[in-house]
Parts: sequence; C-alpha cells; structure tokens
Amino acid sequence: MSAQFTDYRDLFLNDRPMMDARAPIEFIKGSFPGVVNLPLMNDSERQRVGTCYKEQGQQAAIVMGHQLVSGAIKAERIQAWADFARAHPDGYLYCFRGGLRSQIVQQWLKDEAGIDYPRVGGGYKAMRTFLLQTLDQAVAQCDFVLLGGMTGTGKTEVLTQLRNGLDLEGHANHRGSSFGKRATGQPSNIDFENRLAVDVLKKRSRGIEQFVLEDESRMVGSCALPLPLFQGMQRFPMVWLEDSLEGRVERILRDYVVDLCAEFVDLHGEEGFGLFAERLLASLNNVQKRLGGERHRRMLVLMEDALAEQARSGSVALHRGWIEGLLREYYDPMYAFQREKKGLRIEFAGGRDEVFEYLRERSQRAG
Repeated sequence: MSAQFTDYRDLFLNDRPMMDARAPIEFIKGSFPGVVNLPLMNDSERQRVGTCYKEQGQQAAIVMGHQLVSGAIKAERIQAWADFARAHPDGYLYCFRGGLRSQIVQQWLKDEAGIDYPRVGGGYKAMRTFLLQTLDQAVAQCDFVLLGGMTGTGKTEVLTQLRNGLDLEGHANHRGSSFGKRATGQPSNIDFENRLAVDVLKKRSRGIEQFVLEDESRMVGSCALPLPLFQGMQRFPMVWLEDSLEGRVERILRDYVVDLCAEFVDLHGEEGFGLFAERLLASLNNVQKRLGGERHRRMLVLMEDALAEQARSGSVALHRGWIEGLLREYYDPMYAFQREKKGLRIEFAGGRDEVFEYLRERSQRAG
C-alpha cells in the first residue's frame, strides 16, 4: 500500500492541499481550511453501505460499495481525484479515520490513473484531535490578554493590526453582537474551532507566545468558543479601548449599515437592499425583550425612517439616530456594568493609538 503521512503539524503550517474522501454530509459538519471534498461515495451511497454493514457485516458492505461505485460513476470520480492530484502534486488525501475509504481511493488512483498519492494516516479524526490539542496547549502554555471596550470602539481594527491578535469574530464570520450577522453565513462550530487552531499553530510557529483577543461571550453568533479558552478568558488580564460616542456611531454606521448593505447587494443584486433591511429590522427585534416595549418602538420608528430614506436617496444619515439611541440607552449601560465588574483585571485603558502601542510593547516584553 502507498505511503501514509502523519505529520499533521506540517499539513496545517504549510497549507498542504488535501482532498477529503468522506461523504458530503460529513464534510459539511466539519472540515479544514482550503480542503476540497471529492468523496468516494455520495450521501445516499454511504447510507446504504452503512446499513448493509450493520445488517450483514463488513464484507457484504464492501461488495455493495463496489457495486454502487462502478462503471461511469467510478470513472468520473477517479478522473476528479486524478485532476486534483495532478494539480496538487504536493497534496494528500484522507477519509474519516485513514481507513478503508482512503485506501480504496489511493489504490484506484494508482491502478487506474497511475498516480501514487499519499494519504493522511489517522484521517480526519486524527487531524481534528491534533488541532483541539493545539488549542488546549496554547491556553495552558501561552500568555493571553483581552481587549475590551464599549460597542463600536474598533476592537477588531486593533486586533487585526497586531501580529499576535486572534480575531475570533473573523474566524466565526460574525461581528459578535445581536446585530453581528454577516450577509454570508457562519462556519460550522467545528470549522470555527479548526480555523482558530490553525491560526494559533501558525502564530506559535513564528515564535508568538502571547495572544490578544477580544473579550467575548461564549457564543460568537452561532459559534461557541472552545471551553478551555472561554474559561481562561474569565481570568485573563484586560486592556480597555476607548473612543468618543461620535466616533463609535460613525464606526457602527460604516460596519453595520454601509458595509453590510454592500455585502447584501454584492451577493443578491437588486434584492440585496430589501434583504439588508430585513436583517437590520430582525436584529432590532432580537433585542426587543431586553429593550422593553417603549424603547423598542422608538428605535423601530427611527430605523424604519432611516431605511426608507436610504432606499429613496441613498443617504445613510438618519441611521445615526437609532445607533446613538441604542448605544446611550442599551449597550453603554450594559458595558459600563461589565467594566466595573472586570475593573480589577484592567491593566491599561486608552484611545486606539495608545492601546495599540501598549499591546505592541507588551508583546515585545513577553517575547
């Protein structure tokens, strides 16, 4: 049998091309950045083989698998694998545990296309375990500092400019608040964890042993932070980013109105603005209970007027009304309470330039 490869660190550090031979339903639940799904069996074929395995045993299941994937179907799949292998001669293939499916793909590639292509020993399961261990080890071994601040202070902007920043919201494709949904969907929770782990692995390989990450709740949209990391975040020291109310309103206007609207229009064309408006209104309705009836009705009128004006003239100026109202009456009191509760952990507070410089010098001291 052809070569197996088990240097998982090398695979992720060097972004080795990989093809995943699992069924699409398995791939959707969780995979790795940049991996291509080229399955041995589709979902229905896998289900039938699995049922056969339970009822009649392994040998009967193998026979059924060969019957289902034969003739033109087999030739088409081998062609897809061969195309990938030729395009990525430095790549690898894998299945769930590095067992029968990847062995069959490997053998067929060699027999039918003359390509000797290596597979990942232990498969998806072993690589996933390696990445989870990578996160656990980082939490245990590295120094972490949280970046806190009121809504709209630009924490993500600071994080993405730091060589040791971990952008949790970027990996989750979500801005973190009730209004944080993007036009494009979020990754599965497994994909989110895998992306974060690869980021940590690459940064540690460059000698980074201190990380800065935003002070988040356990959930970033639908993505849950790994529990050891979230538990650590309850004790990590904190730096607090400050900005004026005016500056925060303008940043939120840009991120949650101008940029989000553009995302929807890019994705959906003429229907984009309507979908953007629906999303904004739904986000406000999500916090209706916490706002209370009277406040929610006031903000809703302001938002509806702003959307109507934006649709009519393209002007976004009226959006400042509900943004400032939400900050003053809802988000700021909540964050002020959080700051007071976490006050003993705050080791520095300041504006964007001061915080950036402090965090940069802090990482140099740690290095």
